[in-house]
Amino acid sequence: MANLTLYSVTAMVMLDADGHRLLAKYYSRPPLHTSKYPTLKEQKALEKQLHSKMKRGGNEVMLLDGHLVLARSLSDVHFYLVGSIDENEVLLNTALKGFIDTVSALLKHQVDKQSLIDGLDLVVLALDECIDDGIVAEIDPEVMVNRVSKRGNDSVDMSVALNEQTLLQAYQQVKERFASHLLQ
Repeated sequence: MANLTLYSVTAMVMLDADGHRLLAKYYSRPPLHTSKYPTLKEQKALEKQLHSKMKRGGNEVMLLDGHLVLARSLSDVHFYLVGSIDENEVLLNTALKGFIDTVSALLKHQVDKQSLIDGLDLVVLALDECIDDGIVAEIDPEVMVNRVSKRGNDSVDMSVALNEQTLLQAYQQVKERFASHLLQ
């Protein structure tokens, strides 16, 4: 029977070279919102399995605990995309590649543990742009970079402007920007 749901991703996990979690996001499936890994203990067990399998020379595509796992490594960061065993491997691979390319562009092509931790806010935004509640929402790295960068620029713009203004002037500017965004 064909998989007729949009919910294709079970988890996205990023581990360092020692198997420690850098970022992990687990998704549940409607209508019952059940998750294969509902507790932290189960999530850590999966991450340990992923790390040990990759350490032993795991491939880019693996079957693990009844799930399809796609893995990629950049420097000292390992990316794992976990999906259902009957999921479309090409879709998952394209989503993982798009996400990794986005992260690489956002971190100025220096994807390592320290740069990922320093740019964690951008990485989380990129993950949310790519995968929305287990549904692959975007695969184009250029689109994701533009969306994430736009959000980042707005917040930086505002913080710089607030440092050089009085409180009343800052309030007026925020009020005007809010009003202009509502009218668009």
